[in-house]
This record gives sequence, structure tokens and C-alpha cells, in this order.
Amino acid sequence: MKKKIHPKYFDTTITCACGNVIHTRSTAKDIRVEICSACHPFFTGKQKLVDTAGRVEKFKKKYERIEKQKENKKGN
Repeated sequence: MKKKIHPKYFDTTITCACGNVIHTRSTAKDIRVEICSACHPFFTGKQKLVDTAGRVEKFKKKYERIEKQKENKKGN
């Protein structure tokens, strides 16, 4: 192996929003995640609502504003 081209691996703690803690090795020291295998619906088989309402509303506001700008340009 060539020297000084490989990343350093650290003992890492991955912490989920649900409180689950996983110890592993990675090039990043500490990692925080929103959903892990202990709380993800695919792995648990339970339905869990993820907050997407804010994202959808933000998307709608953005495109409403763009549509209004297009209408103003057509009106001029």
C-alpha cells in the first residue's frame, strides 16, 4: 500500500434521534442521524410519520411565488 494516501479511521459513535447508539469505525469521528435501523419503518415493520409537512408547504410557497412572477411578466 502507498503511504499517506489512505484516510485515517477512527472509533466512531453514531447517534440516532431515537436515542439508539451504534459504535463502529469510520473516517468521520461522531455522526448524528435522524433515522436508524432500530426506528426505520422498513426494518421495524411499523408505520412512523416523518415530518414532511414543512417541506411540502415550503415547496408550494416557492412555486406559488414563481407563478405570480410569471403572471406579472405576461401582464406587462
